[in-house]
Amino acid sequence: MSLERPDLEGSTAFITGTTRGIGKSIALDLAERGCNIVSTGKTSENNDYGEDKGLEGTIEQTARECEEKGVEAHPIELNVRDEEVVEAAVEEAVDHFGEVNILINNASAIQPANVEDLPANRFDLLTDVNVRGTYITSRAFIPHLREADEDSWILTNAPPVRTDRKTGGSAYAWSKMGMSFITLSLAGELAGDDIGCNSFWPVTAIDTRATRHFGMGTEDDWRTPQIVSDTVLGILNENPAEFTGNAVYDEDFLVEKGITDFSEYNLTEGDPHPMSAQMVDSEYERPAELQ
Repeated sequence: MSLERPDLEGSTAFITGTTRGIGKSIALDLAERGCNIVSTGKTSENNDYGEDKGLEGTIEQTARECEEKGVEAHPIELNVRDEEVVEAAVEEAVDHFGEVNILINNASAIQPANVEDLPANRFDLLTDVNVRGTYITSRAFIPHLREADEDSWILTNAPPVRTDRKTGGSAYAWSKMGMSFITLSLAGELAGDDIGCNSFWPVTAIDTRATRHFGMGTEDDWRTPQIVSDTVLGILNENPAEFTGNAVYDEDFLVEKGITDFSEYNLTEGDPHPMSAQMVDSEYERPAELQ
């Protein structure tokens, strides 16, 4: 069975962190469904950030690839740590498209490490990018999402809050769960506005530059970003007035949609270990359909 994907023609999505990995995959898949894209991130052809960090991909490149799918895309250089920059980016996006009805908080800093090994300034970075960035970007969009004619969404790439500790990675785990905490809290605050506020999180580690850089397993442990963007598409096919306040795992959500063969997402044969889910839920077990 294949996933039922939404018709997003007439929609516009503002996605943070689209230069590579999960964010770029989401942007391209939404564009494939007719959604205009605001491509944002720090790596731009107008600065030296990517060159200095040895990073491939730019917000402009992602925008061009989206436009090749027949939609309009607008790149905006964005540092989610800076409130004034975020607010200006939101206004620019709305001025350019007239309306933005989908916000996807994807940009994240990652550094799994023991407390003893993680300097305080790196803790601040994780908190500022992940938690604060989600907060100020979501907050800036609320008035616009309320007025949108199309279905409105705030979706965040973050795990459920199901643990009170993470040995060997407390700062990163805390910052990611903070992103979900804000998003799910907004579901209650915006319940009367028909804005669907949900978080999504992969069960396995995903093949991204960060995963490889930090040595988080091997290709046997990873899936492609496609499984995450398929989950986002599935969520966007729901009614935001009814599907809100959920923290979903990609596998669990897709199983509910009738998908039980995940081999197309695997880099190698066999299902990868549920590494990401067990980061926040050490007792996580896959749905019965997959066991």
